Amino acid sequence: MKVDRQEIDSSHRAGSKAPHPNEELLSVTTVERVQPPPTAIRPKVVARTGLYALLAANAAVVTVFFLRAGPGSDTLIMLGRLAGLYGALLMAFQLLLVARLPWLDHRIGMDRLTSWHRWVGFGLLWTLLSHALFITLGYAGAASASFWDELVELATTTEGVLRAIVALALILVIGGVSARFARRRLAYETWHFIHLYTYVAVVLAFTHQVAVGTTFTTSSAATAYWWGLWGVALGSVFLGRVVLPVRRNLRHQLRVSAVVPESDNVVSIYVTGRDLDLLPAQAGQFFLWRFLTKDRWWQANPFSLSAAPDGNRLRLTAKTAGDGTAALRHLKVGTRVFAEGPYGAFTTLHRTRSETLLVAGGVGITPIRALLEDLHDHVVLIYRVATDRDAVLLDELRELAYAKDAELHVVTGPATPDKLAPRELARLVPDVAERDVFVCGPPAMTSAVLRTLRDLGVPKPQIHCERFSLAG
Repeated sequence: MKVDRQEIDSSHRAGSKAPHPNEELLSVTTVERVQPPPTAIRPKVVARTGLYALLAANAAVVTVFFLRAGPGSDTLIMLGRLAGLYGALLMAFQLLLVARLPWLDHRIGMDRLTSWHRWVGFGLLWTLLSHALFITLGYAGAASASFWDELVELATTTEGVLRAIVALALILVIGGVSARFARRRLAYETWHFIHLYTYVAVVLAFTHQVAVGTTFTTSSAATAYWWGLWGVALGSVFLGRVVLPVRRNLRHQLRVSAVVPESDNVVSIYVTGRDLDLLPAQAGQFFLWRFLTKDRWWQANPFSLSAAPDGNRLRLTAKTAGDGTAALRHLKVGTRVFAEGPYGAFTTLHRTRSETLLVAGGVGITPIRALLEDLHDHVVLIYRVATDRDAVLLDELRELAYAKDAELHVVTGPATPDKLAPRELARLVPDVAERDVFVCGPPAMTSAVLRTLRDLGVPKPQIHCERFSLAG
């Protein structure tokens, strides 16, 4: 089915819009928001370049301190120490990537930060394994002992080595469960619990470095540097993961104000609180929501805002796919809410053009619907669903598209043939290469649309998508 603006126009004037179960909660926002202008200087590039520069500068500092400590008499031991220093640096950098600092998160996005965290983790694993292997082989060669005998000797006689072995073992376990084949088989809560042992490994590794690290104690400048590095890394985690969420929730006192079924398996939850106009949330972002009931308080689920924040209430819309999300239908008005966020770079901050194409699939319409509300220039929205019944919030979209003078295309049918292939998409949006494109939907659909956009020559800076991916 294709719904163009003329059909929306006649439907709207005829009053054929189906009544919403809680009509008084819904209204198309007409208040003009301050929308950041398109920019040629991409915030994502600025933040990414800053992270690369920060890592390179610290690697250079670590190398200088290593060289100032003086070369050792054994090449293997020297290589092992250098690998250990780089491993310590990577461990601190990993903490920064998952600290959920707003400046980084809003410019790069949690999905990309998490992906970088994963790849840095594999680098960390290899540097620490090299550190343990080279150090043990070096001392074993000097003592004419076997590798395993020397490892036991170091663990039982040298302060801090046993702690380092335990830290390495923890990192090996965490790395194993973070591999894709294992991650897919674990519940998020289980994986997250295991991942928390990263912080135990960090503490053990740091105390090992303090106890036996030659470079750590070679000068007061080196000592100050390492204490400062670990202080900034751990402080960032504490700030982003503890201080900011607790402070915001104490300030805003969030509660459920309404629970509205949208279809058989989709529900919208309205949340109100104090001073919500001071909450720095934007259309397209998401929160980690905890509903503080006796059986759900420990579950954190990432749901996007399905309406642009208006300073009075927040709305999330979720598909009730499993037991946890199915329970959302039974939340009671007045339930306390603990929300971490807002998170995500899927916002108008990253626009490079004045006109926009929004592409959504399934329940991925939720952040797209919020973005439609927040955009002022001409917008085309394509909503890809299997059947008309799967089109969540369709009546709202029609009303909003009419109010915004936007084009709405609802594309239905099976996944194959691809109804958003290059020829079909170019027919719907002839000027697609001149627009910013925001894409949100199931992974397969998102990947297919991204391939189509590349085939149509849409410049990469104009393509925006974000996948939910949580770490630590």
